[in-house]
Amino acid sequence: MSSAGDAGRVAVETYQIGTNRPPLVVTDLPEPEEVFKVPRIGPKEAITKVIGPSLIALGLSIGSGEWLLGPLGVAQYGFIGLGWVILLSAILQTFYNVEITRYIMATGEVPVLGWARVPLGLFLWMPLGLLMVYFANIWGGWAAGAGEGLYVLLTGNLVDEPGERTAARWLAVGLMVLVLVITLFGQKIARTLELVNWVIVGFILVTLLLVDLFIVPASKWWEGLRGFLTPALPPSGVDATLLGGLAGYTALASGLNWYNMNYYRDHGYGMGARVGFIAGLVGGRQEEVMPSGVTFPDTPENARRWKRWFRLLLLDQWVVFFGGAILGMYLTTILVSHLASLPGEEPPTRATMPTYAADVLSRHYSSGLYAWALLVGFFILFSTQLGVFESLVRNVVDALHGTSPGFRRLIAGDPRRFYYPFMALLVVVISFLIFQALPTGLILISANMSNLGVLVFPFLLMYLNSKLPGPARMRWWSYVVLILNTIFFGFFFLNFLWQRITGTALVSF
Repeated sequence: MSSAGDAGRVAVETYQIGTNRPPLVVTDLPEPEEVFKVPRIGPKEAITKVIGPSLIALGLSIGSGEWLLGPLGVAQYGFIGLGWVILLSAILQTFYNVEITRYIMATGEVPVLGWARVPLGLFLWMPLGLLMVYFANIWGGWAAGAGEGLYVLLTGNLVDEPGERTAARWLAVGLMVLVLVITLFGQKIARTLELVNWVIVGFILVTLLLVDLFIVPASKWWEGLRGFLTPALPPSGVDATLLGGLAGYTALASGLNWYNMNYYRDHGYGMGARVGFIAGLVGGRQEEVMPSGVTFPDTPENARRWKRWFRLLLLDQWVVFFGGAILGMYLTTILVSHLASLPGEEPPTRATMPTYAADVLSRHYSSGLYAWALLVGFFILFSTQLGVFESLVRNVVDALHGTSPGFRRLIAGDPRRFYYPFMALLVVVISFLIFQALPTGLILISANMSNLGVLVFPFLLMYLNSKLPGPARMRWWSYVVLILNTIFFGFFFLNFLWQRITGTALVSF
């Protein structure tokens, strides 16, 4: 529809989606070359300019699930059954990510603002979404795990005494402060995170591959591959909490993946290029971030551009995110499974998992591999810390900035005036929480709470994506995939919840 202003003002075409939010301004989709400032998008430009948001998600993905929960489960129960859960989880989450980003590319709005458009959303779905994200991620298990790994790397002492655990936790606090420092720099905070993750994820995957090639026997490679590709029920006796955590954190955060997709807006995908981004404090100039999104008219030219953007999204998600998540889980699980099979070695436990690989490598191979495993473990968990911590801050900033005129006046239109003080406050809150439990136990709680999100957000996404302009509107297969996400991850959450309440899993294997 169109709305006209006062006399002498140009009429502005708008498009309404849902309720409780202003209508979207209608303008043409930009060409990818316009956004990324290149004459054409070829393989080089795709790697250096287009790929990016999925790297932040991948840095988060190759973290708690891949370094802690996946190897812990496989070392205790084997590949058959668990490998199939891992593969299905990664496939379903990648489809889910594509549907989340469909909305961002078509409107320039991040998901937390999209939830406000669903009926009752401003007062129910948006605050409920933030509550779920915080309840799942504020416990700081990733930070505590990174702190323990760094402590062992620096001192050579295992974290098995109260004083050592306290020192490791303080290192974790310092690492959260480091995240704040990293976000200070760059034209876009999102771009800074992408570049950091290029380095971290590249180091993790390349060195993991090399070490596995040298020490993991061919039989273990085949055992792992067969486990991933063999349809099977989870193994007998598997713990429901571990199983739910493995499903939830295999790729990203199952039902709560939406909280880490905001970077597609800041990177400039689709209509995100028309909305603005959060700039770094040093090296960035904060331009206006529109509180409400924009969309495009249903014309042949915009339909053509949409197809181009969607192909770029599929490249970013299926090649980088899905490929990297599966490779990361595969390389870590075959490594730890091999180490657990060595003479005299016991399978890892929740308490020993953060430094298990390093300990066994030092006993059977070399001190160099001991240091490497600690360094990789640290980078894996730190990249998770980087993505989780920044996203906790970003989603609150985006929600307040997009829905509250009073908040926008308070910060004088510059989100950074709230972003950095709020991040500092979260350092204090999470610092307290990480002193309360073991890292793996905290991460298992977070992963299972992530599964809770599939009982809500896929349905909200169906509502929003069914109302997009014609070329962007979801098709029948998108409904099927979102319902499968709800069934798959919802089962693991209900099984976990029933066990926590009754002491016995709803379904035992």
